[in-house]
Amino acid sequence: MQNEAVGRRGRKDDPLYRCRRLLTKADERLDDQGRSKLLGLLDAGDPRGEVRTAWHAKEVVRSIYDHHDPDLAVDFIDRLGRDLQDKSSPVEVRSLGRTLIRWRDQIAAWHHAHVTNGPTEAANNLIKRVKRVAFGFTRFRNYRIRALLYAGKPNWDLLANITPR
Repeated sequence: MQNEAVGRRGRKDDPLYRCRRLLTKADERLDDQGRSKLLGLLDAGDPRGEVRTAWHAKEVVRSIYDHHDPDLAVDFIDRLGRDLQDKSSPVEVRSLGRTLIRWRDQIAAWHHAHVTNGPTEAANNLIKRVKRVAFGFTRFRNYRIRALLYAGKPNWDLLANITPR
């Protein structure tokens, strides 16, 4: 959007660049000053309203997880997915609508079980970070110790030959 409007990437004085952090914040976490600043910057830097539409779509998608009835949530996802694919919506918002419909069953599964794979993803991220800085470890034992140390609170009983100082 920024590149189309001015022919370059955003700079610190550009309205859309200045509101980028506010756009990622949840609407309920914006105070009156933040909301008015965001809306003013969108008015100044978004003449066709595409970024504003995407921001509203993001807020509505977040509300999917406010539903506690799985059947109601599935109906909401179907309706929202169709509404976001309207021809008057920006391309990115239409893509979001298609993605919601494609992932409908997985989103509905969360409403049935209220379980996510977030902890697993966090552990995988941690292990990848350790691997990135662990150049030179030739033994799996040392790599495992480093991963446990990065994770915090290692169980020292599992590491019989290592004692903390």
